[in-house]
Amino acid sequence: MIADFENLGTYVASPRIGGLRLSPDGRRIVVGVATPDPKKNRYVTALWEVDPAGDRPARRLTRSRAGESAAGFTPDGDLLFVSSRPEPDATEGGEETAALWWQPAGGGDARVVARPPGGVRGVAVADDGGLVFGSALLPSSTGVEDDEERRKRRTDAGVTAILHDEFPVRFWDHDLGPARTRLLARADVEQGDLRDLTGHVGYALDDDASWDLSRDGRTLVSSWTVAVPHGGHRSTVVAIDVASGERRTLASAEHLEFDAPRLSPDGTRVAVGVHRRTTADDPGDAWLAVVPVSGGAVRDLTEHWDRRPHSARWTPDGSALVVAADDLGRGPLWRVDAEDGRVTRLTPDDATYTDVEVSPDGRWIYALRATMDTPPAPVRVPADGGAPQPLRSPVEAPEVPGRLTEVTATAADGTPLRAWLALPADAGEEHPVPLALFIHGGPQASWNAWSWRWNPWVLTAHGYAVLLPDPALSTGYGRDFIARGWGRWGDTPYTDLMAFTDAAEARADIDATRTAALGGSFGGYMANWIAGHTDRFAAIVTHASLWALDQFARTTDTSDYWTREMTEAMAAEHSPHHSADRITTPMLVIHGDKDYRVPIGEGLRLWWDLQSRSQAGHRFLYFPDENHWILKPEHSAIWYETVLAFLAEHIRGEEWRRPRSLG
Repeated sequence: MIADFENLGTYVASPRIGGLRLSPDGRRIVVGVATPDPKKNRYVTALWEVDPAGDRPARRLTRSRAGESAAGFTPDGDLLFVSSRPEPDATEGGEETAALWWQPAGGGDARVVARPPGGVRGVAVADDGGLVFGSALLPSSTGVEDDEERRKRRTDAGVTAILHDEFPVRFWDHDLGPARTRLLARADVEQGDLRDLTGHVGYALDDDASWDLSRDGRTLVSSWTVAVPHGGHRSTVVAIDVASGERRTLASAEHLEFDAPRLSPDGTRVAVGVHRRTTADDPGDAWLAVVPVSGGAVRDLTEHWDRRPHSARWTPDGSALVVAADDLGRGPLWRVDAEDGRVTRLTPDDATYTDVEVSPDGRWIYALRATMDTPPAPVRVPADGGAPQPLRSPVEAPEVPGRLTEVTATAADGTPLRAWLALPADAGEEHPVPLALFIHGGPQASWNAWSWRWNPWVLTAHGYAVLLPDPALSTGYGRDFIARGWGRWGDTPYTDLMAFTDAAEARADIDATRTAALGGSFGGYMANWIAGHTDRFAAIVTHASLWALDQFARTTDTSDYWTREMTEAMAAEHSPHHSADRITTPMLVIHGDKDYRVPIGEGLRLWWDLQSRSQAGHRFLYFPDENHWILKPEHSAIWYETVLAFLAEHIRGEEWRRPRSLG
């Protein structure tokens, strides 16, 4: 089914690709394809095989109501995946935990390899078939069997309470604890006991932790979170001896964070992401470094490069790393020399690349490629650079209802600015169209790739031009561009957005008398700030937005991070709630109750502050069972339908029409 941007039911049913894994021999690529379940309550992912040579059509590998996610491959190229689907001979009943499944490359039924009660994540496999993965165990559990018994006693007693002794207690949309991630090892993929490598280590292996296993299976490297004073944490990198469980620190510094470790092919070096910790005056920075597995100095590779690399993958000969990094509204692939840090751009197009894999012969880089007007699809790129070559995707690319162009502007401080502009096909001087300003979240992010949740083409299909700017704080423009807005959210980012809007409204194909502003998360913060500082917009949509900064910084799930920037002075000067009395623009407030990044209290307080002051046509779309993102297919359709109805009322002057599914 191909996306129909006018028919929201068809749009949310569109299959979407995510996740790409390459087998060790380079002969198999597996991607996930998500589609709604029959009741449209959630997206279910099936795994498809894609031909690395681009000759054979894609073929479906898995099918279940629970869905699957690719975990990796055995040395022989058999597929490993994670799924909570029941085993074929299981009796009907309770919900299954996420298990590790094994499916032969030559065909045949998949079977369970491991089903610990705490689930499975981060599977790493050695050349001899040994594996390590993460699983959550209760603090006092002595192993997997003991953990299962303790969980049963807790459930039978009806206990849901969690006793915490460290921060945080929640993450994005779920509670943390009482079980915490440990690393479990097994000598063979298909058989053998699971051995607890780490024991209970609290928050060390947090939800963002990742690890990598040497090819000989002897050494595992992992990010490792440690506590710092006053409720904070920072990330280090450790090496763990798989035989003994002995752990030693490879990279740690008070002012730095280290993460995403990747072992070199010969197992002697580890590539790590390095982040300078933020302060009230410093937005930090990010670069790539290498450290010997045997121990020694961390050698910075790209500290001189004014970009923020991520997703590093070694070339087979260990001479370089392939990384992705935002750049001027794109997300190209780059080659970083492992000795001198020299950076070479590999992809010349306007795309953003994710899920990077390098072929074992070093000839190709495989990835998912997306642009602002094309969703993710598998491609291969010559390892020495060049145009991407499409592979035969399991999903046909949709044709967007319009065209994409760029808009440039100049900031109040003279900084050059750029944005994407999505236009309806019929927009022109004789038919100027209304404008919708989309403000991205983050705030350290960029409009540089396709989004199913904030998709401009749904609005262009309904006659709106959509402006997608990267204001101060956005990534891909260098350190100084981020620093321009650091700690000054209501200042430079706001004036940048107004400069972008001025430039778009000056175009002959834009109707400057009919404009709206929409944003989510930090974009929602900016929408709220705009509402209290200008009446130039006819309607404002604010989703999962920050309203009172003093309240937000201390109730979010990551207070340690946000309070480093949001000092009392910064919060007092840049909090939108201080301007509530000046808001005259109709606002659509949207919030999910399970949002722990921007807690529901922000939306409730905003809604009360609006309602207690005026009846200017404000509305509140509330999702009791959604989080920071609206994930259910039916709810996604309701989100777009409500936004479009609100814009039609205030931008087009049409009568308000309540979405049918909302009664």
